[in-house]
Amino acid sequence: MVRTGFGMIIGAQPDMEVVGEAADGVEAVAAARRLRPDVALFDIRMPKMDGLQALKLLAGPGVPDPVKIVVVTTFDLDEYVHQALRNGAAGFLLKDSGPALLVEAVRAAVSGDALISPSVTVRLLKHLATPAQPAEDGGLSPRELDVVRLTARGATNAEIATELFISVGTVKTHLGSVHAKLGTRNRVEIAAWAWERRLLG
Repeated sequence: MVRTGFGMIIGAQPDMEVVGEAADGVEAVAAARRLRPDVALFDIRMPKMDGLQALKLLAGPGVPDPVKIVVVTTFDLDEYVHQALRNGAAGFLLKDSGPALLVEAVRAAVSGDALISPSVTVRLLKHLATPAQPAEDGGLSPRELDVVRLTARGATNAEIATELFISVGTVKTHLGSVHAKLGTRNRVEIAAWAWERRLLG
């Protein structure tokens, strides 16, 4: 029922098309590798292989040409959220987030941004485990750290540009530098890096 509902929401968008569905994690990994969708929607709880393991196989550290995966689930326990982000998720939504947020998350993933349910973001900022290296700055400049903090709070490039009085192009340049220095691939990984180091406190 959930898959059907998501399919109807996505299919109703003029610029989106559902190219495949899967009933379990093993099938989902095979389908994603075969179909190479622009974005895949995964649940954490799936038969045969859970969403976190499937996510790691398709988008985890060291995976060449990773699939952009948005995790959509009822299970918003902190350890699940954190593991999903570390395994390369391009977004994390709760199933009750609504159709508009689901569509927005897909669009964000395609454009290289990420969308995380607001309630999840707030809780992560407050309750994530104490970092191993709280003072580490990854070799980032003060301005790059400003960009990282705003990115971790969910700000768009335009919002970051307004906040820091710089151009959107400069924001993109800073993000490119951040990715190169930290070895991150998307905004979610930048956010996870910042959260782990308590850079938002």
